[in-house]
Amino acid sequence: MRRILPLTLPLILPLLMSTAPGQSTASDPAATPPMGWNSWDSFGLSVNESEFKENTKWLAENLKQYGWRYVVVDEGWYLRNPDAKPGAFQFTMDSNGRFLPAINRFPSAANGHELKPLADYTHSLGLKFGIHIIRGIPRGAVEKDLPIAGSSFLAEDAADKSDTCPWNADNYGVKYSPAGQAYYDSLAKLYAGWGLDFIKVDCIAAHPYKGDEIRMVSEALRKTGRPIVLSLSPGPAPLDKADELEKEAQMWRISDDVWDHWAHDPKMDFSQSLSQQFPVAASWAGYVGPGHWPDADMLPIGYLGPRPGTGMARQTRFTHDEQRTLMTLWCMFRSPLFMGGNLTKVDDWTRSLLTNREVIALDQQSSGGHQVLGDGKKAVWAAKDTAGRGAYVALFNLSGARQTIEYPLQSLGLSAASFSIRDLWAQRDLGEADRVKATLEPHGSMLYRVKLSH
Repeated sequence: MRRILPLTLPLILPLLMSTAPGQSTASDPAATPPMGWNSWDSFGLSVNESEFKENTKWLAENLKQYGWRYVVVDEGWYLRNPDAKPGAFQFTMDSNGRFLPAINRFPSAANGHELKPLADYTHSLGLKFGIHIIRGIPRGAVEKDLPIAGSSFLAEDAADKSDTCPWNADNYGVKYSPAGQAYYDSLAKLYAGWGLDFIKVDCIAAHPYKGDEIRMVSEALRKTGRPIVLSLSPGPAPLDKADELEKEAQMWRISDDVWDHWAHDPKMDFSQSLSQQFPVAASWAGYVGPGHWPDADMLPIGYLGPRPGTGMARQTRFTHDEQRTLMTLWCMFRSPLFMGGNLTKVDDWTRSLLTNREVIALDQQSSGGHQVLGDGKKAVWAAKDTAGRGAYVALFNLSGARQTIEYPLQSLGLSAASFSIRDLWAQRDLGEADRVKATLEPHGSMLYRVKLSH
């Protein structure tokens, strides 16, 4: 198990001075934190082809130049009636027990084309295509005891009927066996044929953690020879499984679903608040690195609608200060960045959060980000700027009252009497100082880039 980094920077800065993010390869499809858009926060189970294409086109035209690349169809693309109650869903499945896209929602999937036309459209815009699945094998495949493609096994051989996802009973679990591996191999081969670049596998990283199935999915993807990012959900993934997660996946969720509320909401026990994410991110900071990214979840900002994954359609409930705080924490932590809001409804404020190159560089090019101070009312994070041989410092007001926070820059372990300071959100140079200091509104933050003065 990797040792958690100490809460000061002097030791890690020299070690990380030469570390820089690389480019994706077949063996390392996520050399930097993946960035993109996921349909869940705005469309829940119900996104259709035209809605997906509209958001994909908007991302290509407005965000691709800033590093946003992935577009992901989340849960339920195989449901003909996604608005039905559980138990009444109508599934689309092939003769080998694998879900296929519902043609009434994804018409280009007709005539055996499945999701390849949608992937081709995505690729034509210079983007990467992804889907969501629930772990396991469909109950319908087991009831019919369908053959598993590319093998002599049947669905009954692979299924563990004693195991279902606690919050989605559509599938049985898969046995850690040759038959189970054959089933996941058949899925991976199908998806690679579609041109898949990203897969989010749910009910596998927590509630419960399924290490055997993680290993089977990972092995199946490797066998395709295609660079496919494996994202595991939901959280909280167990910290004591970090070594296994680093080996098998590129992303894994560190918390329950993050929605647009600052404090814990007892009516949403399945949801992680923004304030709750600070100590969780701090605990995972030592496991962040090329090819393996603890995932703080999607960005529930902008317009969440018309059919969001939870609640009524709405503009995010986060204040402007809270939205900047969310983006600042995610980038200091180097979380993957997946926009959850409806891109076709993005306003100027939301656009400013997604297109600040200096803030995105923190997420994509820094290293060693971790909390250096935290007491429940305030937090300070610091990171190394591997591109410019400087540092980043973020101040967070976690309290409900205005608060002044300061941090002496000598504590970063950089040898200088004073430093050149830049406010990254305002994109404004602030001059030289030996400390950063700001008076912050409730739940507000400041983000600085610090360089040695000459």
